[in-house]
Amino acid sequence: MTPRSLFRAAAVAELVTWTMLIAGMVLKYGLGAGDWGVRIGGGVHGFVFLAYLVVTTVVAVNQRWSAGALVLGWASAVVPYATVPFEVAVARRGMLEGPWRRGAEGRVGFWDRLLFFVVRHPAVSILVGVVAVALVFVALLAAGPPVPSRG
Repeated sequence: MTPRSLFRAAAVAELVTWTMLIAGMVLKYGLGAGDWGVRIGGGVHGFVFLAYLVVTTVVAVNQRWSAGALVLGWASAVVPYATVPFEVAVARRGMLEGPWRRGAEGRVGFWDRLLFFVVRHPAVSILVGVVAVALVFVALLAAGPPVPSRG
């Protein structure tokens, strides 16, 4: 799997889960069908959202994106259906071209060394990534929904 194909898959997954969440909201608020659709769609979307942030970060480090491009990639996940147009835009600019970097090329920092580990040990990295996303997801579920401020 190339950086481009992984990023494309994550962008499409984020788009699909936005659709699940919105459909759940239509069922709940538009048709009065209860909150089961929001619970399922929201749960899946939340997990994929966090996974997309991780994938975007790994691809950005590999492709040596600027900090601004990385933040824009993260922000695209917040806006419904924006991940795929973002993926198309960075692909057109050549920002997804090339293989995974596996070793030092010039100056190497902490994030590069971490990337090299991830690329050399994909099974371990995927397991650690899924566990990390799951832990954050559980912590966010435990914290509960945001409470609106009373102004």
